[in-house]
Amino acid sequence: MLGDYRIVGRRASDIAASVEAGVGSGALAPGALLPPMRELAVELGVNPNTVAAAYRTLRERGVIETDGRRGSRVRARPASAPRDALRMPVPEGVRDLAAGNPDVSLLPSLDGALAAAARRCAREPVLYGADPVAPELARRARADFDADGVPAGPVGVTSGALDGIERVLVAHLRPGDAVAVEDPGWGSVLDLAAALGLRVLPVAVDDDGPVVEAVARALAEGARALVVTARAQNPTGAAVGAGRAGELRALLERYPQTLVVDDDHGHGIVDLPLCSLGGVTRHWALVRSVAKAYGPDLRVAVLTGDAVTMDRVRGRQRLGPGWVSRLLQDVVVELWESGAVDRAAVARSYGERRDGLVAALARRGVAAYGRSGMNVWVPVGDETGAVTRLLAAGWAVAAGARFRVDSGPGIRITVSGVGAGEIEELADAVGSAVGPVGGGRAG
Repeated sequence: MLGDYRIVGRRASDIAASVEAGVGSGALAPGALLPPMRELAVELGVNPNTVAAAYRTLRERGVIETDGRRGSRVRARPASAPRDALRMPVPEGVRDLAAGNPDVSLLPSLDGALAAAARRCAREPVLYGADPVAPELARRARADFDADGVPAGPVGVTSGALDGIERVLVAHLRPGDAVAVEDPGWGSVLDLAAALGLRVLPVAVDDDGPVVEAVARALAEGARALVVTARAQNPTGAAVGAGRAGELRALLERYPQTLVVDDDHGHGIVDLPLCSLGGVTRHWALVRSVAKAYGPDLRVAVLTGDAVTMDRVRGRQRLGPGWVSRLLQDVVVELWESGAVDRAAVARSYGERRDGLVAALARRGVAAYGRSGMNVWVPVGDETGAVTRLLAAGWAVAAGARFRVDSGPGIRITVSGVGAGEIEELADAVGSAVGPVGGGRAG
């Protein structure tokens, strides 16, 4: 069960710390089965309630997971081991196509927007008690939501998409609850679920987003929430089309208690229409970040959802950071009003590079996926070997392990750093590194 490792402690906090120390040192491997609570209580000479409290703490910290009578195990990827730790350092002279950053040349200058926001702040300083959402930001965000067919709901602001997703999940879920998440999917969401003590139910993905049969299976297994990337899915580039959205909405109508979270981080860099799943179930939210189109360091995302969810999110936010800087909100408003980003041109730029690489790889017999956004997903037989060979050829790509739960191995290539004249060269390198790999779906 635990091999030679011995859990020690008399208090719940000490027992939990002992388990965490074992996980951190590697003495307790991922998947290791922990002793039944009563058995460990006898061994340590403590009350079973003390061990139960320790295990509860470990679940809440994302270190272990409990599956009924099957007992408690160390998570396959504990929260203390984030997926970004799998990122390989990029040597000098190697092109970085692994970090997932947008093309800096497509980001707008912030000089004018920052200056205008500062002047507004000088005229009307934001003090305690002010509306946490800038009225003009709320108006423009709501107008954009309406234009995209997103159901009516209050508008909130968070520090980026992941912050918004976390606040929505915490508003409804508790440690031990199951959440359906795309596989492969955004590694930070998978890490977040572990950190919140949630049980991940992986959902396969194809070019149209979550596969309906996989979502149905997760819901039947008790998923209390479903997190879906509307467009520019990371890492596969999937986008939920109208047909797939209709099928998923019909399915979700049978599970009205499910919390649905739409992540629209690709807004501003994608020319495909938004097909939201919001409004089908009782509780839902859509989170829209400005990071990819306007700059990651702005740390602003707007979100909307049902009244209960938004009330819980904003109420809890008041007890933490209070609000996202109105100065930053005003910067976003200035950027929106000035038309600083030509969204069609940005989407076209990423699309030409993404589609060009997928087509070039197809000519070399390599299956690749990338319907939208800035990433291309390439299934491979040997993930580590492919990453290593590409690194030797001068290209750093992301190992698929950062994004996977049960899906097959692959690599993610971010095209934002690739020039149009480099696509054939990159495709040659990828073809040599991975060889022809059979089709199948992205997940």
